[in-house]
Amino acid sequence: MLDIVRLRVLAAVARHGTVTAAAQALHYSQPSVSHHLAKLEAETGAKLIQRVGRGVRLTDAGRLLAERAAEILGRIDAAEAELAAHVGLRSGRVRLAAFPSALGTFVPEAAFRLAQEHPALELQLVEAEPPEALRMLRAGYVDVAVVFRYQGSDPEEPGIRATPLLDEPSYLVLPTGDPRPSDLSAHAGSRWIAGCDRCRSHLLDACETRGFSPHIVFTTDDFVAVQALVAAGLGVTVLPGLALAAHRHPRVAATQLPGSTRHVLAATYGAPPDPPATAVLLRALTRATEDGEVSAAGASEVSLSS
Repeated sequence: MLDIVRLRVLAAVARHGTVTAAAQALHYSQPSVSHHLAKLEAETGAKLIQRVGRGVRLTDAGRLLAERAAEILGRIDAAEAELAAHVGLRSGRVRLAAFPSALGTFVPEAAFRLAQEHPALELQLVEAEPPEALRMLRAGYVDVAVVFRYQGSDPEEPGIRATPLLDEPSYLVLPTGDPRPSDLSAHAGSRWIAGCDRCRSHLLDACETRGFSPHIVFTTDDFVAVQALVAAGLGVTVLPGLALAAHRHPRVAATQLPGSTRHVLAATYGAPPDPPATAVLLRALTRATEDGEVSAAGASEVSLSS
């Protein structure tokens, strides 16, 4: 039988890249990490680690086992948290991954509600774009993933359940005082700034429907940097409402694009019912988007105000 401690060591080496970094993350000594790796190789009968100069890298067998180890360990950690929650919300934790503009808008309100109603429940937050957040959810590293998708952009994934939170419009963002019309087709010859992979794909699709391919000169998923580049006259862009609600540069103008909507969802994994801690977090997220300052309409109002 594979030893859980040794699997955790292998997963740490895969995650951090070196024996030294893995030892620091686990609070082990380097010889202890090396010892566990050697014992794991003896148990499996497979070469898992290859020495490269003064460092190491995982073999194909090592990578395969490390991926499975991450899933196993994530499930063990999740089981511990669920059991603590099942005893009652007097203690325990719940873990949430969310993309940056969600963390900058409605997630803090949900966290506040959760702390008020369940003060002994520990909420752990991590920033992650949707693909990484869903990988963390499937591996058991988080209990809820706040993600977004555009209409028709992503098929349903087996085991993933999605709770709709809000629909946010997209906006064409120009430098203040730009005399050109606020329509995508009027900017076919402009320099464009693109965001993350999903946002970039949405931009390409939106421009294609208007008969042109955008000339993308900058790519960054930092919505603060994007607006600063636009304000400096270095390009134009399309941003979702939450990005503008989280931060609005004073020298940009935003105009809503008809029919361009991003759906924000809270994803959980596995069959219902959700563990109690997960359920109360979902309720807090839903209430924050329904009753708080940021909603489908609220995001529009905040992003367009001067």
